[in-house]
Amino acid sequence: MNWFDNELRQLQQDSRERTIRSCRTLSGAAGYMEREARTLLNLSSNDYLGLSGHPDIIDAMRASLLADGAGAGASRLVTGSRPVYELLEQALAEWQGCEAALVFANGYMANAGTIGALAGRDGVVFSDKLNHASITDGIVFSRAEHARYRHNDMDHLRTLLTKYRDKQRKLIVTDAVFSMDGDQARLHELVELKREFGAMLMVDEAHSGGIYSSKGEGLCRQLGLHGEVDIHMGTFSKAFGVYGAYICGSRQLIRLLVNKSRPLIYSTALPPSVPAGIMKALGLVQSQHWRREKLLKASQFFRSALRNDGFQIGGENSPIVPLVVGDNGTALRFSAELETQGIGAVAIRPPTVPAGTARIRFSLSAAHSEQELESAALTIRKIGFRLGVISE
Repeated sequence: MNWFDNELRQLQQDSRERTIRSCRTLSGAAGYMEREARTLLNLSSNDYLGLSGHPDIIDAMRASLLADGAGAGASRLVTGSRPVYELLEQALAEWQGCEAALVFANGYMANAGTIGALAGRDGVVFSDKLNHASITDGIVFSRAEHARYRHNDMDHLRTLLTKYRDKQRKLIVTDAVFSMDGDQARLHELVELKREFGAMLMVDEAHSGGIYSSKGEGLCRQLGLHGEVDIHMGTFSKAFGVYGAYICGSRQLIRLLVNKSRPLIYSTALPPSVPAGIMKALGLVQSQHWRREKLLKASQFFRSALRNDGFQIGGENSPIVPLVVGDNGTALRFSAELETQGIGAVAIRPPTVPAGTARIRFSLSAAHSEQELESAALTIRKIGFRLGVISE
C-alpha cells in the first residue's frame, strides 16, 4: 500500500489535497457560520434563498420526526415509501407542469440513476464538458457511449449528433446553470438540436431551481422551454434549503425509472421528515418571490463590484460568482486570508475545475445584505492587491 503515500505526496505538491473541516450555522445569524470559534460571513453555501433555517420548515420536520420516526427503514419499493412521498411528488409534478415526478435521495443519485436507466450499452449520451461530475459518472455507470461536446459549443454538438445520427437512444444532458462557472446553458439551441436529431433532452436545474421564474420553477420555465424538456432534474439541497432531488417528466418516464433506476431501487428511502420539510419549502419557494429578487439583485451588485476592481469574474445572472486566480497555491492563500478577515470562501481546484483555472467560488444567498457584500468586496479587493491577483 505504499502507493497511498505517493498519491498523497503528489496531491500535496500540487496544492490539490483536500481536508474536511467542521463548521456550524449560527442561530439568528442567517448567512453566517462558525468555524474554529471564528464567525464568518458564509460565501460558500448553496443556501441560495436562505431557507435552511426557516422555522416553518424545521417545525414540519420536527412534527414528522415525532409522528413517523427517524428513518424510513427500507427502500421505497419495499416498505420505505410513506404517504408524504406521494403528496410531494404530486405537488412537484403540478409545480413543473409535468405528468409525474419521482424523489431521489440526492442529486448525484438522481442523475446517475436516470442516465443509467435511459442510456445503456446501446445508447449514446451527449454531455457538456463542464457538466456536474454526477452526470459524467452516470454516463460511465450506464456503459453508454460518451459524446462530450465543448462547453456551450453547439457546432461541436451538432457534429457529434450527426456522427451518431443512427443511434436509437440519444440523450443530450446539460446543467442549466453550471456549478463552477455560474453561466447558463444555451437551452434554446439545445431544444432545436434535440428536435432535429430526435434526441431526448435532460436538464439539471440543481443551481437554477427555486431561483428563476415566477414560482421558482427554474431556467427552463423562465425561458418558456419547460414543455420541450423530456427529463427535468432538480435538487432540494440548494435553494430549498433541505436535502434530496427529483425527476419530473412523463408518466412513462417515471414508471421506467421506478423499474430500472438502480440508486432508487437499492437505496433506503429518505427519512419521512425530509420530504415533510421539502413540502413546506416548496410552498415557500413558490410564494416568496422577494427572495429571488433579492438574491439576483445582490448577485449583480457583487459580480459588478469585483469585475470593476479588475478581477477575472465568470458567470452571468446567477448567484455563483467565480473569481479565477489560476494557480492552486494562490487560490489556497486567498481563501486562507479571507478567513482571517471573517469571510468563508473555499478555494476550488482541479480536478473539479480545469487545470490552470483554480478559483474562489463565491456563492451568494438571499440572507446576505448589500452592506455585508459591499464590505466583503472591499476586503476581497485588498487581498487581491496583496497577493498580486489584481494591480493598482
